[in-house]
Amino acid sequence: MKRRQAKKRGPAAATHVAIIGTGHGGTALMEILAKDPLVQIVGVAEVDPRAAGLPLARRLGIPVTRDYRELLAMEHLDLVIDVSGNDQVGQVLQDFHRMGVAVIGGPSAKFMWQLIEARIRATAEIEKTLNKYQSLYRLYVKEAGAAVTEERTRIACEIHDGLVQNLAGVNFKLDHCHELIRKDPKACQAVLRETKAHLKMAIQEARQVIFNLRPVQYDKLELIPALTNYLKSYETQYHIKTAFSMAGDEKTLFPKTKIFLFRIIQEALSNVQKHAKADRVAVQLEIGHDVLIATITDTGVGFEMEGISRDPEKWDHFGLQSIVERARLVGGDAKIDSRKGRGTKIVIEVPLTKKEAARDGTN
Repeated sequence: MKRRQAKKRGPAAATHVAIIGTGHGGTALMEILAKDPLVQIVGVAEVDPRAAGLPLARRLGIPVTRDYRELLAMEHLDLVIDVSGNDQVGQVLQDFHRMGVAVIGGPSAKFMWQLIEARIRATAEIEKTLNKYQSLYRLYVKEAGAAVTEERTRIACEIHDGLVQNLAGVNFKLDHCHELIRKDPKACQAVLRETKAHLKMAIQEARQVIFNLRPVQYDKLELIPALTNYLKSYETQYHIKTAFSMAGDEKTLFPKTKIFLFRIIQEALSNVQKHAKADRVAVQLEIGHDVLIATITDTGVGFEMEGISRDPEKWDHFGLQSIVERARLVGGDAKIDSRKGRGTKIVIEVPLTKKEAARDGTN
């Protein structure tokens, strides 16, 4: 095997991984592990020159060999993953013992790359939903292109971090399965059940983010049902008690106003979950003849408004800038009142034009 030095060395604490087989499973493993800063793929082994994963390995700069034994002899090696499907290779790996080197093969390896494939498919589905959301946003708010890009990037990062963390947990459980598979098969099955539950949580998280991006009610632009469903889901996911009350008729609002109001409330509740450490949050919506007023109140730790408002980084970090800018984009104003130990109150006021107050929301 030709040894090539990577352009960038991984971190000292990186896990050095060797992959045997570059077919379906090996390709899926390379696609994910090569992007992980805590993993360094030190080599792959493949006897078939037409294997699907070989071009990917070369493109990523991963050393390739035909003899998997060369991988086993490498100095820096922590984990060997066999997805070759070759019984002879599997038998050799069963007898392979080296201090500090773990081996995953057979059903465990197959289960591992199938989980990773599920992650890839979920990511593709999320990306598709993100694209639909972006198109819908541009349709109603052409002037907010920059805000859309920022929103898309933020949500994509949240999706990536959540899924990667869950898959990392799955990976650790699979390592534990490897240790138990011979010593205690029953215990291994129990860990596999836990792993399946862990994956289910990741799928639920992805679905939740998809719902947050584009609630079903957006198809009919129904604000109240969208808010009601979102608050129920929010309460279930974050264990923060929610209360919602409203007065007036949403039919008097333009679609643009509805979408921006939903996003403002969504951003405010996201801040509550991330920073406030609150156990309760209340949302009040009043739709009058001349003005729309939305109030979001939490019972969290609060913060000193004077200090935060003078620091642009903190103002943006707490999501307050986004709320203020969105309110301005619909001609409204956002007032934020908070004190340490006394929670936070956000009041959004949007004047309703005569045209908007008189019509049924069609533009």
